[in-house]
Amino acid sequence: MHVDAKGTMATKLDFISQRAARYPMMEFDNIMHHMNGGALKAGFYGLGRNRAVGVDGVSWQEYEEQLDDNIEDVLGRMKRMGYRPKAVRRVYIPKENGDKRPLGILTMEDKMVQKAMVSIMEAIYEQDFHDCSYGFRPKRNCHQAVKAVSKLINDRPINHVIEADVKGFFDNVSHEKLMELIKIRITDKVFLRYIVRFLRSGYMEAGMLKKTRKGTPQGGNISPMLANIFLHYVLDEWFEREVKPGLKGHSHLIRYCDDFVIVAQNKAEADRILSEVRERFREYGMELNQEKTRVVSFGYWEKENARKQQRKPNTFDFLGFTHYCSRTRKGKFKVGRKTSAKRFSRMCHKIGIWLKSVRNMVKLKELWRILQMKLRGHYQYYGVSDNWLSVKMFYRAVLRLVYKWINRRSQKRSFNWEQFTEYLKRYPLPQPRIVHSFYN
Repeated sequence: MHVDAKGTMATKLDFISQRAARYPMMEFDNIMHHMNGGALKAGFYGLGRNRAVGVDGVSWQEYEEQLDDNIEDVLGRMKRMGYRPKAVRRVYIPKENGDKRPLGILTMEDKMVQKAMVSIMEAIYEQDFHDCSYGFRPKRNCHQAVKAVSKLINDRPINHVIEADVKGFFDNVSHEKLMELIKIRITDKVFLRYIVRFLRSGYMEAGMLKKTRKGTPQGGNISPMLANIFLHYVLDEWFEREVKPGLKGHSHLIRYCDDFVIVAQNKAEADRILSEVRERFREYGMELNQEKTRVVSFGYWEKENARKQQRKPNTFDFLGFTHYCSRTRKGKFKVGRKTSAKRFSRMCHKIGIWLKSVRNMVKLKELWRILQMKLRGHYQYYGVSDNWLSVKMFYRAVLRLVYKWINRRSQKRSFNWEQFTEYLKRYPLPQPRIVHSFYN
């Protein structure tokens, strides 16, 4: 596969994409030469500029000062197989259940190389990935996934939903099985070797280097791509080619990275699908979380069935939203959604902890600026159709927390509620709003 050396990186990637789309069984055995100066520079400028630094302590701005020399040095090491990724700096972020999720922070150099590698892999695999996959893909996002779930249940005869959770997905992916799946499309030995080096680069924790025998480096640019490749073959492709053709009723999969739901028409088939999905993941050394995986009745008849059975109608969670059975103004069935109770509680707790920690460290004007950003970020994600009440409740909860903690900046009280309200009129916080309409 030869591309004119004068062609732009975009042109080269377009050529790869065209070949991948035209020949679904083609193996790409000569793609490492695309890891050139242009690819690395494009990768570097595609990175966030104010992110945390890795174990070498080098920031984006510092790396850019000698960017051309740095890129030339990286290319030289890659050509003689002397480039070795550094260990990631591991930090932990809290999960909803009280546990902590490990997150790896790579060096700027490794981020740049990963970004360039991902652009090449994306050119190949975007031609293979199914429409049911929404996570970390161009022009696709979580809101499209949430909308797709609602549309399927609204428009199709769906009566059951499979809520699934892969136990410790990013920590437990088998390197050997992952590489076997990647080799279906990529057979360039040098390119594959660098993927393995990233997988085995290890992490620094408490000043000690720890090896990685399984899992993907969370926090890196390449991790979501590897996850999508793994789940494309293990779940998406398998479900479309082997599971769906054997079903009598409707059934559809919607996946956002390692979060997915499967909707089904029949209870018996839903139970069977879940059993087969469990077995499928066991074949690849993984398992579904028993506590978070279940089949629930849901759909047009759910409210009526719940009334007859004297129980509450079922709901299910997906991507931070609780989905419930609702009605349009004309009385037609529809899927409603609201911020899940766990997410709502956790976010209020985080805001309270943050306000407590900074109340005496920053001026009120600076605190207000950051708080405005936090609220806008919340509306950007949770401001979706049907979720107005939850967004409004969050805004009010934040106001109460702000009032509480700014009055604890000193022994003397800063505001009473009336004064606080007047202050809000002069320096307003962003009002709740719906950013994503699913009905237009």
